[in-house]
Order: sequence, then C-alpha cells, then structure tokens
Amino acid sequence: MAELIDGKRISREIKDELKEQVAALKEEGKEIGMAVIQVGNDPASSVYVGNKKKACAYIGIRSESYELPEETSQEELLALIGKLNADPKIHGILVQLPVPAHIDEEAVIKAIDPAKDVDGFHPQSVGALSIGQKGFVSCTPAGIIQLLKRSGIEIEGKECVVIGRSNIVGKPMALLLLRENGTVTVAHSRTKNLKEVCRRADILVVAVGKPKMVDASYVKEGAVVIDVGIHRNADNKLCGDVDFESVEPVASAITPVPGGVGPMTIAMLMYNCVQAALM
Repeated sequence: MAELIDGKRISREIKDELKEQVAALKEEGKEIGMAVIQVGNDPASSVYVGNKKKACAYIGIRSESYELPEETSQEELLALIGKLNADPKIHGILVQLPVPAHIDEEAVIKAIDPAKDVDGFHPQSVGALSIGQKGFVSCTPAGIIQLLKRSGIEIEGKECVVIGRSNIVGKPMALLLLRENGTVTVAHSRTKNLKEVCRRADILVVAVGKPKMVDASYVKEGAVVIDVGIHRNADNKLCGDVDFESVEPVASAITPVPGGVGPMTIAMLMYNCVQAALM
C-alpha cells in the first residue's frame, strides 16, 4: 500500500504559515495586494479565480478582481496590466489563462512586470530558474517540490523522470528537480521506449494530459508517483494522468486526484505573492 501524499493537508500548512507572516507584515503597516484578471466567463476559469480569491481572503492578502467581457481588446487588457504594474499597492498580477483567441497570450505574459509575475510565466522568471538565479517559479512545479520535501521524500541523487515538456509544468519541474540534485530525464510523446524510461524512475512526475495513461507497467516497484493531470471520466468523476488503482499497489507514495497536486498550485501562488511584497 502506497503512502498517500496529502496535498490538502500540506497546502493548508503552507497557507497557515503565510497567514502568520501576512499578519506580522500588517502589524508593520505593510498590506499585500494581488490583482486577478479574468477575460470572458469560461466556467473552469471562474472556478479557479474564485478559489484564488478565497485563498487571498484566508491568508489576509487584499485581492482586486477585474472580470472583463469576452470582447475586451488586447490593447485594453495591456493598458490595465500597465496600470497595475505602476500601482505600488499591487504586489502580484495574475491573468487567468486561457484568454480569448483574439488576444495574444504571450504578449499578455510579457506585459506583466517580472517583479509582480506571481505565476512565474514571464520569460525573465523562466530564464532566472534555468540559470539558478532568484525569481518566481511556476506554481505547480514549486508545489510538487514542497509535496516531496514535506512528505520526507529525498530528491538528491534520485533518478527522476518527468513525462511532459510544457512551459508551465514539464520544463520548470525538470529544472527544480535538478536544483535539488536529482538526476533528471524529461520524457514526452516522442520518447522511444517510454515505459522502460519511466521504470527507471525513483520519482515519476506525470504531466502528460491523457486520462489514466500511466498504469503499473510504467512504474518501478517502490517509486514515488506524482500525478499532475486532472480530467473528468465518463462518469463525470475527477481522475488524473495516472491509473491510480493500478499504480497504487506498486508505488511507495502517490498523489491522489483530487487532493494531491491541485491544492498546492494555489498555495504556492500565495507564497509567490508574499515573496513579491518582501522584495
């Protein structure tokens, strides 16, 4: 039986630590502010934005919400970002992705001041991570490192395999594992002998975007398995990229879906916002 890595509990620990930190900053007269921008009313985006606002309220971060209509032009959105960049009361700026098709996502990401880029998506943030300098780290990979560390799982010297090479999860995940002295392989849809590569892993991070793709045949006995995926199956139940029932008996530790990686993303977003205020 694998140990369940409880993302809900660990994210709550982090948020409680941040709550204390924010309260101490308030006593010194420093209030932290975050701006959350949503363009259009995509239902999944609305849920995420709601969760982010709740987390801000819990920790004591003031959140300003900008819910813009679907037809908002790119110029209008960039003008708003420019205004928030210049506002000293706003320490973090978050644009909920995806944006509508007529807006260039890359231009939006680049428009955010790197000092307020709490999502960690700006090319400057990514570049800093790649050369080991300080900067904001994409929240999901940063959360996975916290899941491992706070579960007492050693990364140093371990064989780590990341399936997926996206800019938001796969690439920064590989860089963070390297930073922790893991030996890292990045695998993807074109990797030959994918199962064999995965079976070498002491720590397997699955961010492939295909429901239940990774079953026990991909997993070495006693490996730690981190499931980044989130999907709804035919019965409308949440599931991940890992076939949990098949993998759980083989792994030594595993993240469930839901309740594993998901809650950590928002906890680390809050962490980044507090760090932005301290800069």
